Amino acid sequence: PLWRLLGGARDRVPTYASGPLHRGITNDAVAVAAERIVAKGFRYVKMHLALHGNPTPQQELERARIVRKVVGPDVRLVCDINERWRVSQAIDIGRRLEEIGFFWMEDPTRFDDYEGLARITDALSTPIMAGESCWGVTPFRHMLEKRSVDILMIDLMHVGGITPWMKIAGMAEAFNIPVVNHIMPEFQAQLVAAVPNGLIAEYKSWTLPLFEGGPEFIDGDFVMSERPGHGLCFSKAFADRV
Repeated sequence: PLWRLLGGARDRVPTYASGPLHRGITNDAVAVAAERIVAKGFRYVKMHLALHGNPTPQQELERARIVRKVVGPDVRLVCDINERWRVSQAIDIGRRLEEIGFFWMEDPTRFDDYEGLARITDALSTPIMAGESCWGVTPFRHMLEKRSVDILMIDLMHVGGITPWMKIAGMAEAFNIPVVNHIMPEFQAQLVAAVPNGLIAEYKSWTLPLFEGGPEFIDGDFVMSERPGHGLCFSKAFADRV
């Protein structure tokens, strides 16, 4: 199997629920969605901040408190900003949010503001992650050299395939930085499992119905398949439609 061919660091990786707790829903709706996610067995959950409508820092904090109360203290909660904050804004709101105990804060400002990201990373105790918007290998070198982040997120399609993905993971390991995939868990969870600094895999269900043979979700983890290669084939439901 691909994950073993590329290094086989482990045969299962934790995964986090990504998507339902988006910024476009109300506080009441986000509480219901968070309860459903935890009931499915996820131990790691992502929510979005940088809410619509130019909210105050207190409103951002209120949203985070609602989700934390629902998921409880033992669930690892992460937040995604999608590059919507200025550097000073990220530091200000980020400090207020430290009571929530986020596992990481993702893309607090523009991905190519390497110095700005480094300022945020240095100012906050919450780990900072970025990388999903980077194309190719070189931007990750800049991030690592500038000490811009605590965690790198790698998108297989953006960086150009498996070989550059592995190069970036190797560079990150040299800097003692863990890596996470961006979307496509049926394929990229295998890459996270392959490398020694693979931290966690994103559970994004957009493309999961297209395939059979991918990693299986068990007790909050992706358990790798022993099928050869990437192990994937088109699902019958998808094949019948095309």
